[in-house]
Amino acid sequence: MNKNIKKKSLKILISVFACNPTVISDAYPGEAILGWNLISQLSRNNYLVIITHKYNKLEIEKAKNLRKICNVVFYYLELPNFIHVINNNYFGRRFYYFLWQIKAYFLARELHKEFDFDTFHQITFSNDWMPSYIGAYLPIPFIWGPVGGGQKVPQVLGRELPLKIRINEIARNFLQEFWRHTPTRLIGMKKAKAILVCNDETRKKVEKFSDKVCDFPVNGISREDLVQRQEPKLGFRDSDLEFSFQANRPNSKTDQPTNTPTDQQLFRVIFAGRFDPIKGIPLGIKAFSLFHKKYPDSIFEIIGEGPDEDRIKDIIRKLNLDNSINLIPWLIRERLLDKMQKSDVLLFPSFRDGGGAVVVEAMASGIPVICLNLAGPGFHIKDEGVIKIKPKSPDYIVEEMSDALELLYLNEDLRRE
Repeated sequence: MNKNIKKKSLKILISVFACNPTVISDAYPGEAILGWNLISQLSRNNYLVIITHKYNKLEIEKAKNLRKICNVVFYYLELPNFIHVINNNYFGRRFYYFLWQIKAYFLARELHKEFDFDTFHQITFSNDWMPSYIGAYLPIPFIWGPVGGGQKVPQVLGRELPLKIRINEIARNFLQEFWRHTPTRLIGMKKAKAILVCNDETRKKVEKFSDKVCDFPVNGISREDLVQRQEPKLGFRDSDLEFSFQANRPNSKTDQPTNTPTDQQLFRVIFAGRFDPIKGIPLGIKAFSLFHKKYPDSIFEIIGEGPDEDRIKDIIRKLNLDNSINLIPWLIRERLLDKMQKSDVLLFPSFRDGGGAVVVEAMASGIPVICLNLAGPGFHIKDEGVIKIKPKSPDYIVEEMSDALELLYLNEDLRRE
C-alpha cells in the first residue's frame, strides 16, 4: 500500500467489467469511460483492488506505467475460450457477464481473506437488473452504481427501429423484468448501503429502496481532460492555431451567407457514440438536412462505429449530404474532447441511453446540447445548458431538432450561455 495514503482511507474492492482509459473501439465505450473515471477519482484517497476483464489489460498497464493512476491493484479475469462464442451480441454479452460475475465472486472471496476490505463497489456493467453476486454474498458493505437499465425506447419511436431490433427490445424488456425478481438481485438490493442511479426511469425501478437511492451521473471530467476553452473571437485560438470567424456569422434568417464558407467559418454540429439503431442517428441526420437547406455554412460530424453504419450511409446518400456530413471512426478520448471543444453544438437524439456520458463531456467542453428528454441525457442536464426535445413522434423530433439548431446558429450569446 502506498504510504502517502491517509490512514483513514478505505480499502475498497471494485468490480468494473468495462474499464479502459483509451476507448478506441466499439466495445462498451461509455461503460469503459465510466469505469476508468470513477476508479481514477476513488484512487486519489483510497486503496483499491480492481477486478476487471482481461481485454482491458493492455491499455490499463500503459496508463499505470505513465503513472496516470496509483494506489490500485488490478486482477484481470476472463472466462474459458469456449464460452467466448456467446459474447457476440447483446444477449450473449449479458449472459457472458452473468457467468463472469460468478467467477469474480469466487476470486473476491479469496481477495477478501488477504486484504480485509472495508467495502465493495460494483461499477460496471451499470444496470439495475443484473444481480451482483459479490454485492449480495460478500460479507462487507456494498455500494452499487451508478446504475441505469430502467429506460426503454418510447413506443412512438419503435417504428424507427429495424424489425430485428424491435424484437430484441421486446425480449430485452421481458428478460430485465425476469432478472429483477431473482433472489440474488433482491438480496443485493436489500444489502446495499447506497444505490446510485443515473436516470429517472431506473429510480422508479428501485423505488422500494428509495431510502438508499442517490442521484449520480455516469461520467466525470477532470481538469486534465480539457484544454481551457477560448472565447470565440477573430484571430488564432491558442489551443489549435485555427482561425475563428464567429463574428462573421449571420445574425438573422434574412442575413444569409453569400459566399462559400471556409472550413473555419462552418457551424459545426457533432455526434459521438456507437452507431446503434437506438442512438437515433437517422433522425439527427434528417433534422440536420432541414437545417442545412437554410444554412449551408454548416457541417455535421458523426463520430463512432457500429452495426447501423450502412443504414446511416444510405440515409446520407439519399439526402445528398455526402459533402456536408462526415463519418469519423472512433477517436481516442483526448482527440474527441479536443474536437468537441471546437464544435458549436452536440446533437444527441438517443432513444434510451442509460447515461449518455458524451453529454457530460459536451457540457464540460462548453458547448450546448440538443437531446431527447429521455433517460440519462434528459436527467443529467439542466435546462440552462440544453434544448430537450419531447419524444412525441419521429416527425415532431426532426422538426424540433432542426428548429433548435437554427436557434443556436442565430444566437451566439445563447450558445455561450
